[in-house]
Amino acid sequence: MTGDALTLMPEIVLTLGAVLGLLVGSFLPPGREAAVRGLGVAVAVAAAVVALLVHGGPTAFGGTYTVDVATTTVRVLVAGAVAVTLVLAGDPDVGDVSVPTPRVRKPSSVTGRVDTAFAVLVQLSGVGAMVLGGASDLLLLAAAVLLAGLPLAAVAGLRRDGRAAEAALKYFLSSALFGLVLLTGVTVLLGLTGATAYGALGRLTTPGPPAVAAAVALLLVLTGLLMTIGGVPAHFWVPDAVDGTSPVTGAVLTTTAKLGGLVATWRLLVAVPADAIPWPLLVAVLAVASMTLGNLAAFAQTSLRRLLAYSTVSQVGYLLVPVAVAARTPLALPSLLGYLAAYAVTNLAVFAVLAARPQALEVADQRGLAGRHPVLAVALAVGLLGLVGTPPTVVFAGKLAGFTAAVDGGMTWLAVVAVLNSIASLFYYLRWIAPVFSAGDPVLRDPVAPRARAVAVVLAVVSVAGGILVAFAG
Repeated sequence: MTGDALTLMPEIVLTLGAVLGLLVGSFLPPGREAAVRGLGVAVAVAAAVVALLVHGGPTAFGGTYTVDVATTTVRVLVAGAVAVTLVLAGDPDVGDVSVPTPRVRKPSSVTGRVDTAFAVLVQLSGVGAMVLGGASDLLLLAAAVLLAGLPLAAVAGLRRDGRAAEAALKYFLSSALFGLVLLTGVTVLLGLTGATAYGALGRLTTPGPPAVAAAVALLLVLTGLLMTIGGVPAHFWVPDAVDGTSPVTGAVLTTTAKLGGLVATWRLLVAVPADAIPWPLLVAVLAVASMTLGNLAAFAQTSLRRLLAYSTVSQVGYLLVPVAVAARTPLALPSLLGYLAAYAVTNLAVFAVLAARPQALEVADQRGLAGRHPVLAVALAVGLLGLVGTPPTVVFAGKLAGFTAAVDGGMTWLAVVAVLNSIASLFYYLRWIAPVFSAGDPVLRDPVAPRARAVAVVLAVVSVAGGILVAFAG
């Protein structure tokens, strides 16, 4: 086996799993494709193990792909997210994305292989997210953005109803638009530096018009990445895509590509001289815009999925805080990676609670949940308070590390704004939690999907246990 193949083994494993799942699913009758999901879970776990144990060279394919701590972290987190979402998709009430929600009264007739398509597309998007985490070349970055994003547009449209079709169309059109914006920026940077490797970006030090052109080109590339991670100003697809799909699909849309996209943003920016192009201030402004606009939009939401969608937009803002000081402090990368892990666990936990009760679409539908399903209610409270950054959850440790990095990097004002936004976000999270523990009969006496409930509880335990372990380790 060549060195490049060994270096890319986790991506190869996940890709082969997607291909094998497609082959297996083609021989199974529609509606009986659980084996494809099971295979996908096994392959995702195998990819995570390979990422931890198998080490090739530090780079592959002429230095266009880098393997380091950041790449390994992305690989493990993405593989874990793929495994969790495929487990969630195993519930009959959850995994059949063709089942219409109560808002859609007309029955849906589906003859396609929905389970196989879902499993294969999620794995392919995971491969793209992994490549995003290690890309060290502008062309590879552009290809990874497409591979991570385009399968998600198909996933969003698997359910046969108008809202899902609208969600898929908005995601696809946004992805196409900002993909072209990214490619335009790549083209300009190629013209300025004569190469697409990140190492060539260090040449962007000439003052005058070239520096202005380089700044504009970098902004275009960064905008394309913001589409992938769901940050302002490329966040418009997030609420409609998440609200128009199943909770499991929403979990995929707000987790998988975001993990690789944020590390890709960090890796790109640290290669650009901050004294030539003031990108730290630019990223700080984008961080403030994302966390603030996400929170403001979430305040007025009564739909649980839209509320959580805008919450993920605000989380992008917090995750961009350590990226803004990436060139100023060595604390930036560890805090970013730790926060990414904490976010993935907590976000998936909350979406698992939604998947456990897919008929509960509004905040009012949460009334009486603690009385009927106390364990699920506690898992929900842990997840929502975790997104705020309340101790002892692991997100508290992640946010604290990110804010500490901002202070150490000379952006105390950014840390203050982030803290204020975190406090403000407590309002709409508590508005969700309050009816859960309120007295009275529950609004809905719907059954709970067992796998989703188990996943929510396990992830909530991991969130609390991780926060405690970090506290003792610190």
